[in-house]
Amino acid sequence: MENPKRAMRFMKCLAWMYSSLCVMAVADSLAQCNEGDYYFEYTECDSTGSRWRVAIPQRPGECTGLPDPVQGTDCTFSCEAGEFLEMSAQECTQCAAGSYSLGSGIRFEEWDDIPPGFSSVATYLDNTPHGQEGPSCNGSSWIAQGSYVESNRDECSVSLVYAVHLKKQGSVSFDYQYVDNNIFFEFFIQNDQCQEMEKTSDQKWMKLTSNGQWSKHTVSLKSGTNVLYWRTTGVTVGAKVVKPVLLKNIQIEGVAYMSECLPCKPGTFSKAPGSSSCELCPRNTYSGRGASSCTPCNTSTHYALEGSTMCKARPACSKKDYFQIHSVCDEEGKTQIIYKWIEPKICLEDASDAVTLPPSGKREPCPPCNPGFYNNNTATCLPCPQGTYSDGLKECQPCPAGTEPALGYEYKWWNILPANIKSSCFNVANTKCDGMNGWEVAGDHIRSGAGGSDNDYLILNLKVPGFRLPTSISGTSGTEFGRITFVFETICTADCELYFMMDTDRRSTSVVESWEGSKEKQSYTHIMTKNASVSYTWAFQRTNQAKDVRQYINDMVKMYSITVTNALDGVASSCRACAIESQQPGSACVPCPAGYYIDEETNQCLECPPNTFLSGHHVYGRDACQPCGPGSRSNKEHSLCFSDCSFTYLELNQTLQFDFSPLGFTGSIMNGPSFTSKGTKYYHLFNISLCGLEGHRPAVCSDNVTDLSDKDPHSTESNSVEAFICQSTVIPSDGRGFRVALTSQSTGLADSFLGATIEKSLNGVAARPELFPTAPRRVPDINFYYRSPQTTSSCENGRNTVVTLRCNPEKSAKGEISVPRECPAGTCDGCTFHFLWESSSACPRCTEADYHQIEGACKGGVQDTVYVWTEPRLCTGGVALPVKKSMPCEMIDFWLKVGAGVGAFCAVLLISLTCYVWNKNKKLEFKYSKLVMSANKECELPAADSCAIMEGEGEEVEDEVVYSKPSLLRKLKAIATKGNEQSSEAVQLKSSQAERWVWG
Repeated sequence: MENPKRAMRFMKCLAWMYSSLCVMAVADSLAQCNEGDYYFEYTECDSTGSRWRVAIPQRPGECTGLPDPVQGTDCTFSCEAGEFLEMSAQECTQCAAGSYSLGSGIRFEEWDDIPPGFSSVATYLDNTPHGQEGPSCNGSSWIAQGSYVESNRDECSVSLVYAVHLKKQGSVSFDYQYVDNNIFFEFFIQNDQCQEMEKTSDQKWMKLTSNGQWSKHTVSLKSGTNVLYWRTTGVTVGAKVVKPVLLKNIQIEGVAYMSECLPCKPGTFSKAPGSSSCELCPRNTYSGRGASSCTPCNTSTHYALEGSTMCKARPACSKKDYFQIHSVCDEEGKTQIIYKWIEPKICLEDASDAVTLPPSGKREPCPPCNPGFYNNNTATCLPCPQGTYSDGLKECQPCPAGTEPALGYEYKWWNILPANIKSSCFNVANTKCDGMNGWEVAGDHIRSGAGGSDNDYLILNLKVPGFRLPTSISGTSGTEFGRITFVFETICTADCELYFMMDTDRRSTSVVESWEGSKEKQSYTHIMTKNASVSYTWAFQRTNQAKDVRQYINDMVKMYSITVTNALDGVASSCRACAIESQQPGSACVPCPAGYYIDEETNQCLECPPNTFLSGHHVYGRDACQPCGPGSRSNKEHSLCFSDCSFTYLELNQTLQFDFSPLGFTGSIMNGPSFTSKGTKYYHLFNISLCGLEGHRPAVCSDNVTDLSDKDPHSTESNSVEAFICQSTVIPSDGRGFRVALTSQSTGLADSFLGATIEKSLNGVAARPELFPTAPRRVPDINFYYRSPQTTSSCENGRNTVVTLRCNPEKSAKGEISVPRECPAGTCDGCTFHFLWESSSACPRCTEADYHQIEGACKGGVQDTVYVWTEPRLCTGGVALPVKKSMPCEMIDFWLKVGAGVGAFCAVLLISLTCYVWNKNKKLEFKYSKLVMSANKECELPAADSCAIMEGEGEEVEDEVVYSKPSLLRKLKAIATKGNEQSSEAVQLKSSQAERWVWG
């Protein structure tokens, strides 16, 4: 074995010597490397923080004589912004004009394609139904859109991934737009071991943004490898299309150095050396990549928008290139119609088929002032002073005694924009509409403006600093502080959409409602249940598809009126009655206590009758106290009606009493799983607060998508909805990589309790018992009716809910809640929800009529009486079964014995008399026969057809002998006389021919 090993080592040595000689021979024939044949790089940092600079050939094997490695700069070394590290001298050098540098960072602002280093990874993170294959997500990815990148629009989970190695601590920042809560958007960081890195105060889940608004997010990075993930997961539970997440301006700080400057992207330039950024080319100029200046266009025939990469030919002017506005009212109360070209003007007026701008200057009467304002013979409408009111046509007048101003906004005439309303224009991809008015006034309405592109967001914003209830009702405990109502219509030929959004206390803007396509003139109302500063926003977009040519300029939204009640800084268009201290003249308004109304005659505060509630904030007159529904009562403040968990029903002269206290605490049902069109699994969670708790509506549904934090994933702080009944969409955590289950789309289904009854309808809300199995027992179902007045585009009258309680002794006290089989989401039309709650607690309370007694036999002188429930038992609680009773039974046994003895004696006596009478009867028959025979011999009586039945003459007997027997008393008398031969018997002979009597 030793010799073969030596031979093998010898052969390897020969091969190495031969290869060395070959390399030396080749090296002698290669040319010396020039500076352009190689580039420098640093080695990895060692444990001491040092590194080496080495030369790397551009094309290995084509030259020789590379520079020797030298000691490099410190690993934490970096250049300033606008500089790069020149590797040959290892010194920082300014960037040339037409390029830029961040120094120790990199920025991604061009998204014509996905930049190198980024990858889009699509995964389907949900489980499909058993036995089915999940949908393919191969076609789902983040899509580059020029100046930004947008997420996928389907239900796949897609991650935009970028890995960076930092030599020192740094950060990552990016701008994002996230407007649709049907998407779960998260940003997190992993190390090179695929472990999610812990963060302190940085949040994983992104906050929602307003339509057209960008938000900036910054997260600290540790030195070493950082893998950045932007992940979105769509859940299209509803019918609306998912709005994608948009990203731009991703910037990473902490890179040790930049070995070269980055050229300015087309449409931008940097004119001075040492630039840290590039500027957009002005209007009517353009540039290519790496430009230090912009080239002007021939403005007579061509144009270019800001940041253009080329000049475009000007088209002929058309009707789509101008719009009309109304001028401010002059001193004569006139306004002019003015026509203007859309700016920037890009069309040619002198083209052969061009249209001309219509003449301006036509004067029209100005619209009147809005209610609460007055015109003091000037062109300006001024708000009425405090304590006065006006309808907009007359001068301001003080409110009469016993009244106070009804503050608010009522905008229905649009000559100028009110001071608290602002208009703007915004585009996701460009800035060409910045500074434009998004909306234009038009007399009796305000409408969307022209904008710069068809996909601009035309924004109208109304700010309300807060709400103030009228003096008379400031002490009430109602849930309505104010309401906003607006009348609008949309006229569209494309996929336009109008958003109505709300931002409370400057926390985050949420979409309240949206409308797609053309909509007829209609009204929408939103109720404010919290006293806070609020910003209402309307955003109109003609189409979400970016196009260079304007096609839908005539698509618009018209807003006819906007009304806000109880606004803190509002004006008064009318006065409302208030409670006064006394009947003395000049008496001031005073607040009424909770649950009191204002008497129409005395203007004094009077308490509402029991079991009535005040409707909204209308407290004037006795009619303001409305009666509660059946099976309900009012709380102490008379602000709402609720069920105290008791119910009484009269049936067949029997009173049934129910106690639903075990059902009073919040009950829940999570039905599902359900699957969307692509198979995403989700559940519907319903929380129900049936009764009790003075109507405080403790059912809470939380939305934790935008509030989950890596620091505390179980935090209780979240956006929540509180109502009698609420609904949430739950995305399970299994198989998703999420730490907890996600809840979103929380909605209140029941804000007010209408009543409880066995009837099939109440106040316009109908139960549908046919949706559930028929009740097999005689106890009636009890329906609890609820209503939520908040309207939506699909539910113009709000939402309704019916909870049907059914007695089922087989269920537990808490029972079981179910939804209709035909409508697994709990509703068949999206507006009325139905639930069946089967429970033993839904059975009536037990009474004496629900049990009966059973008496046992007398044993050992004791008799037991027990009580049992009547089966089937259809009651619960109430009276208890009486305990078993035991009674002595001696007296009862004695009389039984006496009765048995008397009965036995009578039976013996009766049998004896029967035997005696039978024997006596035989003797009488014998005497009778002798008498008949002797009578035939001694007496001359008429011949009879037959006196007796002779032998052999049975078939010819036609006569019948009938005699009357003496009574038992007479027989006894006859026995007593024993010798009295005078006694006789009468025998009747009945013949077919004649009747004869024989006396003896």
